[in-house]
Amino acid sequence: MTLLQPFSPLGGQKNTRTVGRSYQSIFLIIFTLLMTTGIGVRLAYLQIVEGEYHRKRAEANRIRTLPKQPERGNIFDRNGKLLASTRYPHSVYLWPMAHTKPAWAVVGPRLSQVLDIPQAEIEKKLEEAGANSSSLIRIARDLNEAQITAMKEYENELPDVEIHTEAVRYYPHGRELAHVLGYTRELTPEQLKEKRKEGYRLGDVIGQMGVEKAYETLLRGEWGGQQVEVDGAGRPLRVLGEKQAKAGNDIRLTIDLNVQLAAEKALGTRNGAIVALDPKNGAVLAMVSHPTFDPNIFSKQKLSQKDWQSVQGEEHPLVNRALSAFPPASTFKIVTKTAGLESGKFSPNTVLQTYGSLTIGGTRFGEWNHAGFGPLGFVGAMQWSSDTFFYQVGKAIGGPTLIEWTRKYGFGKKTGFEFVSEESRGLVPDDKWKQKAWKMPWTVGDTINMSIGQGALLATPLQVAVMFAVPANGGYRVQPHLLKDNEEARSWREAVKMKPSTIKLLREGLRKVITEGTGKVLNKPTVPPVAGKSGTAEAWKGRIKQNHAWFGAYAPADQPEILIVAFAEHSGGGGGSVAAPMILQIMEDYFQRKYPGKYQKPASN
Repeated sequence: MTLLQPFSPLGGQKNTRTVGRSYQSIFLIIFTLLMTTGIGVRLAYLQIVEGEYHRKRAEANRIRTLPKQPERGNIFDRNGKLLASTRYPHSVYLWPMAHTKPAWAVVGPRLSQVLDIPQAEIEKKLEEAGANSSSLIRIARDLNEAQITAMKEYENELPDVEIHTEAVRYYPHGRELAHVLGYTRELTPEQLKEKRKEGYRLGDVIGQMGVEKAYETLLRGEWGGQQVEVDGAGRPLRVLGEKQAKAGNDIRLTIDLNVQLAAEKALGTRNGAIVALDPKNGAVLAMVSHPTFDPNIFSKQKLSQKDWQSVQGEEHPLVNRALSAFPPASTFKIVTKTAGLESGKFSPNTVLQTYGSLTIGGTRFGEWNHAGFGPLGFVGAMQWSSDTFFYQVGKAIGGPTLIEWTRKYGFGKKTGFEFVSEESRGLVPDDKWKQKAWKMPWTVGDTINMSIGQGALLATPLQVAVMFAVPANGGYRVQPHLLKDNEEARSWREAVKMKPSTIKLLREGLRKVITEGTGKVLNKPTVPPVAGKSGTAEAWKGRIKQNHAWFGAYAPADQPEILIVAFAEHSGGGGGSVAAPMILQIMEDYFQRKYPGKYQKPASN
């Protein structure tokens, strides 16, 4: 009997079975080939298809951009005097991913404490930039000495925080030129969305008003910066490349700083505006508005409560009153006189009786002196600013003719001045406007009111200055402008077609106002011969009647080189007594400075 040997996997008889093992080997080979092929395809895809993407991500981790802000262009007056420049305070920057790190639990509160900025506000800025951004983000600017000292004391607690100097706008004359120069301020979120396509970035400053806004493109410049390689801890290793920031263009304005400062002094603390032009071409020599503000406060990172109150008061100091509309009052009689003489219904020799009042269309319209001036011609009517004379002219020519000439003088539309968003069109009322606004037709009473610059008619001091330029320069409407550079290409003037006799009578009447009429305060040896016109507009402040005072004048009367319009809002006085002395003060400064010894104040006894 044969005993069967027990099966032993470790020894004994050799296993000659091969079929199953062959299948296993083939499977392993195929699996290995498939895996190798898959990995190869994936590697090829990553290198060929997505190689550039991953290279950029890798570089973004080791290369950072240190942006360099461009220096904004300087602004000069017509004589090369500096009006706006740059200073270099300290600003705080963070890397965008800073608030995602564990250390932020210490960094965030400390920064908030030192900079007096809510931590949530800092985090919002970083989130807006995006954690993968490779550029530093400014979170505070214009640090004071105490903040700089504190940042140095706590620097061990503030990784990823950097302090750099940067260019910040500075206005050496502050309040005196606020409404001309305007100010710059960091882009609002809404502005950033709109301006990104123009190359603006988070933290950029932009002109928000005045020349800064009108000539932003010229003044802005182009950003530069350094590309820096950093190690794993974010420490700089070497500079890889640098692009120099390109400074903005310097610009020269038509403003004469001496005239501007004289106008600011003349207006004083009154609410109102003063505009001075070269009547030949519309170059703005001065533009003052009060109340005013200090534009330097907007260069701060954060406005204090006191700063906000200074620009948000009930008197609206940010509003440029030189570009705001008010009833032009009797200055407008220049237009009524032109319309009457050009209508063919009146000759240059026309004489009309004036009265204490006239009743027209059932309404009584009074004379400003309540008595009348007897018979007057066009020159005498301008000299005494007779209301009843011009009522008769307005009634005779009718509303449509008066409105037509009002528009020919440039009222009811913007002048073409650079501050497009700040300038009011004013208002030239007509039948269509009245039907829409009041659901009533135009009446003869509306024409009567309009003939003396009252009623619904509204004009800006700048528009009134353009009106005065027409008789001053011999019959041309000019475009007011501020940019002196390439001035001929940027300015124009257009003929207001009228008879030479009309221009002659306008000029004679305006001269008579000064020599014998309502503007005798300007008839002084301290200035050359002046021509001009007063205006007093009825106005109420709440329930209290407080009239506006106007005066417009140019000199020398025969060859004018300066034209000034002064407007005092709710002054309560008349144009001849309130506004005319302002013009005298400015003209004395201008002519005595330009022609030393020729126009001197008489020696006091």
